Amino acid sequence: MDNMPWVRTHGVAPLLLNSVCCILRAYAGEAFGLGSLGFLPSTQPTAIALKMNPCQLPPPLQPGDLLRVVAPCGLMREFENFWKGVEIWRSRGYKVEVSSGVRERCGYLAGTDIQRRYDLADAWKAPQCKGILCARGGYGSARLLEDWDWPVDLPPKWLIGFSDVTGLLWSLSKIGISGVHAPLLTTLADEPEWSVERLFRWVEGHTLDPLTGNGWGGGEARGLLLPANLTVGSHLLGTQWQPDLNGVILAIEDVGEAPYRLDRMLTQWRLAGYFQQVKGIAVGRFSRCDAPEGIPSFTVEEVLRDRLSDLSIPIVSDLPFGHDGVNAALPVGIMAHLDGDRGTLEV
Repeated sequence: MDNMPWVRTHGVAPLLLNSVCCILRAYAGEAFGLGSLGFLPSTQPTAIALKMNPCQLPPPLQPGDLLRVVAPCGLMREFENFWKGVEIWRSRGYKVEVSSGVRERCGYLAGTDIQRRYDLADAWKAPQCKGILCARGGYGSARLLEDWDWPVDLPPKWLIGFSDVTGLLWSLSKIGISGVHAPLLTTLADEPEWSVERLFRWVEGHTLDPLTGNGWGGGEARGLLLPANLTVGSHLLGTQWQPDLNGVILAIEDVGEAPYRLDRMLTQWRLAGYFQQVKGIAVGRFSRCDAPEGIPSFTVEEVLRDRLSDLSIPIVSDLPFGHDGVNAALPVGIMAHLDGDRGTLEV
């Protein structure tokens, strides 16, 4: 990348740069060596809803392993908490390598689509790298998926993040590899000790304690766990990156969405018949989702009850995952047990 200064945003209008990058997209595989890595741009859409099977866990991490930091979504707005998150991993004994793209800017993105796609591909193909830590969320993962195919001939490795990273976690599950819906590097330092330890325990090959919330009834259900940011997941419905929802335990959270917007998204899931496919719903935190003061509205809780409680499936709310609070690690595509009577989620 250093020998291609014109790719950077300095002195170039971001929108113009992205336009240039769109023209170059067809040549990206050759320009960055992605073709030889199996990361050729996707030219043919795959089936929209192939049956979701249990995902394969990457080999357990152990202190001393090398991890790579990438920023596949929005640009970095501050670095203090980011470096605290990096230090938490390093204090556990891991070698953490930060990709140069973390400091890139292109409008609201952490670099152009080609740059971010390259960083992700380079981390995935690096044999010494055992896991990928996402810097922050924001927006941008869906743009990477426009020209993306995960290679099926490379060993699986850990992908860790949440929020907008939902797009990458869902897409990775489509080739049968389990990522972790878990704190980003910019949020890890805000987690309580038990939540940080929960993340480490999972990626190091240990079991997880059940999570407890507020049971709405509906009995019990077992299915593959599919965590998601509701907004990001809703925008992937009907695309080639939407996992098959038949029989899954859907785990949802969101931030900064007014009640009517949540209503609109949940109604879309209902109208499309997707809620009729899932076996149970685990509801995390919906933070900063209150209506503006003085505007007539339902509360978030009222919207969730209205749109979910008549589905006749187990539902547990108030579980400790999501934004602006404890974000307990949840594996993707692993068998889970949801008890709507006792209010527990167990993997």
